Amino acid sequence: MYDADRGPWDEGPRGLGLVLDDERGSLPYELLHGEALVACAAWALGESGVDLVDASVTWGGLVDSGEDVVLHDALCPMTPPAFIADCLAQARATGDVVVGARPVTDTVKVVSDDRVGATLDRDDLVAITSPLVLPAAVVAGLDRQPTTDLARAVADLAAAGHRVRLVPAPSEGRRVSSVEDVRLLDALTSPQALSR
Repeated sequence: MYDADRGPWDEGPRGLGLVLDDERGSLPYELLHGEALVACAAWALGESGVDLVDASVTWGGLVDSGEDVVLHDALCPMTPPAFIADCLAQARATGDVVVGARPVTDTVKVVSDDRVGATLDRDDLVAITSPLVLPAAVVAGLDRQPTTDLARAVADLAAAGHRVRLVPAPSEGRRVSSVEDVRLLDALTSPQALSR
């Protein structure tokens, strides 16, 4: 759990967390407020009360721990620690896989046979962000770590019959996909912007 005045505090196991930076090119190492995105993401996990584990820990080791697992995308570096803690609490309370999601603001078209077709209704779409929380019971039933593409991981988990709960992520928890997105997030989360 997370207390805004005191920071993280425990009500039992803290959960184990991995920062996902594989298959993301060099973007996780761009600077945001003077720190690499991957460092910002690791800080958020630690501040949420989750124990960060090294990427060298095997999936079998995570399963054997008997703990919940939090997967945090390095490209969602400013996800607030309180939001991560809340997602973990929801996963524990419900037994559901819990994932952050943001509304889709871009126009999305159907493409078939190299032809652009109908426009999809944005109200029916979400953009998957961080974190992806796997309750210990779900972790125990997986023979391998979910893919590091969180949207695909959510689809795979749902297809395997796991209940997935989408939790509206705050705007600072958005996923960046370019250096320009990093600059925008930097401006949106500067101390001056947050004090307004």
